[in-house]
Amino acid sequence: MSEAIKHECGIVLIRLLKPLDFYKQKYGTPFYGLNKLYLLMEKQHNRGQDGVGIANVKFDVSPGYRYISRERSNSSTPIKDVFDTVNKELEQVYRQNPDMINDSQWLKDNVRFSGEVFLGHLRYGTFGNNNIDACHPFIRENNWMSRNLVIAGNFNLTNVDDLFKTLISIGQHPKEYSDTTTILEKIGHFLDEENAILVKKYRSQGYSKQEISKLIAENIDLQSVLSNSCKKWDGGYVMSGFIGNGDSFILRDPAGIRPAFFYQDDEVVVAASERPAIQTAFNISSDKVQELEPAHALIIKKNGDISIQRFAADLPKKPCSFERIYFSRGTDVDIYRERKALGRHLAPVIRKEINDDFENTVFSFIPNTAETCYLGLMESLREHTQDIQKKILCEMDHKPTPEELDKILSIRPRGEKVAVKDAKMRTFITQGSSRNELAAHVYDITYGVVRPGVDSLVMLDDSIVRGTTLRESIFKILDRTGPRRIIFVSSAPQIRYLDCYGIDMAKLEEFIAFQAAIALLKETGRQDVIDNVYKDAKAQLDGTTETIRNAVQDIYKPFTAEQISDKIAELLRPKDIRAEIKIIYQSIENLHRSCPDHKGDWYFTGNYPTPGGIRVVNRSFVNYYEGRSYTRAY
Repeated sequence: MSEAIKHECGIVLIRLLKPLDFYKQKYGTPFYGLNKLYLLMEKQHNRGQDGVGIANVKFDVSPGYRYISRERSNSSTPIKDVFDTVNKELEQVYRQNPDMINDSQWLKDNVRFSGEVFLGHLRYGTFGNNNIDACHPFIRENNWMSRNLVIAGNFNLTNVDDLFKTLISIGQHPKEYSDTTTILEKIGHFLDEENAILVKKYRSQGYSKQEISKLIAENIDLQSVLSNSCKKWDGGYVMSGFIGNGDSFILRDPAGIRPAFFYQDDEVVVAASERPAIQTAFNISSDKVQELEPAHALIIKKNGDISIQRFAADLPKKPCSFERIYFSRGTDVDIYRERKALGRHLAPVIRKEINDDFENTVFSFIPNTAETCYLGLMESLREHTQDIQKKILCEMDHKPTPEELDKILSIRPRGEKVAVKDAKMRTFITQGSSRNELAAHVYDITYGVVRPGVDSLVMLDDSIVRGTTLRESIFKILDRTGPRRIIFVSSAPQIRYLDCYGIDMAKLEEFIAFQAAIALLKETGRQDVIDNVYKDAKAQLDGTTETIRNAVQDIYKPFTAEQISDKIAELLRPKDIRAEIKIIYQSIENLHRSCPDHKGDWYFTGNYPTPGGIRVVNRSFVNYYEGRSYTRAY
């Protein structure tokens, strides 16, 4: 994606199943878990750069010793800062107590992050501020070990208002208004209730207070706690955490919107947001990594028992398709194949647009994340040109001369690296035209590969969301190469609807597809459609779950996808460039063909997997119509 957009988060959960001495003897360090945590977070750094946090719990620590550790950073290099802090502490311990660095019990008593359960989080902020207090993991502290709770997640809930009111109704006084605090307190409430139930049970059986504390830690029903906590959650989420007694968990929302994968052997259980991260960290094949099914929780008891338990009823499975197009790393075996398929499916419409004029067309991509899709496109185009060559040769009534053969074999797509992002350059001015002028030079241009006034330039991007970067810089950059036409191609369909499940797409009016549809309605004298959608959307805000519908879909119904694409090209074309502009989008049908197991396409179709999503998009249109652009819909 050539324009910046904040998205997603990343999580890591590691549970060591052997005593620390085992890892010292086999791997040469008692900090095996900490090292793996670092590697897993580095391999997911694409999922969060606003902040990082890690936490750890130690088993069987004597009273009076701290058994939960946490470190967080919201600096510009948060992963480095967090682990530098921890490593400096370890280096100091080694200098002062070199003989004790391999004593597991001494480490537990004296050194942070020397326990058995590790939790890591990479944050991309989609709501609220980016100060250190917003960084996960979050801790709910208590003197009872089994009431301590630490959580971190990749999520966004659509019904925080209702959940917040529920907390107040049960007598709580949350310290802030956010979905993270709400979730922490919700799980904490039912964790307290589970403790209270067990206290009553064991007290009636005559156990002492110390015995009761130990029995509670051994017998907490974590599945029941999670099931009760999640009953009214509406949104996309992967939640991970642990309790002070050592039990840990990771759970995935009922529609499977957000991703979660795990691996286990006799030494470790590990869960993360992306499969390749686990594969790389543990040097295993993809078939060894399992996907956590929606509405299920992976629960690891302190005694090492591992189970996968249902905590909610299923919804229709709608994993996020944007994960496959852009957000996740393309090194996953399935994502790599799917992104190539996205490129292949674009080939026919591109060939039609250039009328198979390969001699006068240059193909390229922007930014680097679009390269895999580009490879699929070029494969398909090469196959097509080979068919053209075969047909010409088969239809010839004579043996081709060397000159004729050279001309026939020259029919092939011209792929070039036209735009290269200058990773060292930063736009340090944030005001208006000054920023735009600098942004226009962030990409270096390869001069000489496009013949001025002759060639068409086909540029492939992952997606086009707001279009601002295209209008203010990308098109101007590409125009410097002198193409006759710029055909800008999106591997994703038109993004028409906002996301409310963890990606920073909060306002309809920011989407160029929405702007184009509104412009077309006004130009064709259909203001009544806009007015009627407003009335319907406002009425839907109080609708029941059974009757609620996405009123905003009616904005797009009068027009074909191509009409909207052409209007987008008109809106995004800078006045001072020479080239003709054409914009092509992926079709919904080809998106589904490319990513058959990820039907979460609400960005493009408006078919939200939860009622909360529909309410959010209707609320966003009401805000737009009433001129409250400063108000978020969730």
